[in-house]
Amino acid sequence: MAKLVFLISALLANPAAAFVPSALPARATFTPRMVSAVDTDPTGNNLIVKKALTKASESNLLSKVAEAGLLSKAQDAGLSLSKLEPLLQLAADYPSVLVIAEAAGPDILPLLPTVVDLAPPVLPLLGLAVSLPPIALELAGLASLGAAAGIVFIVPDDTIASVAIQTLAFGVLGLAVPVASIGGAQILKKVFNP
Repeated sequence: MAKLVFLISALLANPAAAFVPSALPARATFTPRMVSAVDTDPTGNNLIVKKALTKASESNLLSKVAEAGLLSKAQDAGLSLSKLEPLLQLAADYPSVLVIAEAAGPDILPLLPTVVDLAPPVLPLLGLAVSLPPIALELAGLASLGAAAGIVFIVPDDTIASVAIQTLAFGVLGLAVPVASIGGAQILKKVFNP
């Protein structure tokens, strides 16, 4: 009989234990991420931007743009500053995009010197992209997406290296290239067909 009473009292006390604190909860500490001030020189110039401009000057980036004929190809394709006005109107219609870009500024700004370093080899590709019709860029994006799917389905999942190859192929061919090419095609459509 004593065992039965013990069992019944244990069954009745168990649900009540859910509402009683077992110990004092640990004090939650929250420290907001402090946004560090951007380093500036004594005259107030942003050091990251200054470094990027110095690299651009030392590498003769503007001369390489002229040698690649990028501006001439853009002009031949019909691109002018007046054609860029619809993009400014688009930015005015969707101010949230500008807010997001401004908020991401401190995170993206350190990448600027790297972009300046990578710009010279990419200039011929930009010249080619400007001279292509937007539909060709869209088709290239879709072909890249198909290539990524093909690699993911063809490469087996049996080793870490093959999974890494699948992940890299999906990241580059399945995401980056289609977003860049289809996004670029949309921008070219907006610029050339306002």
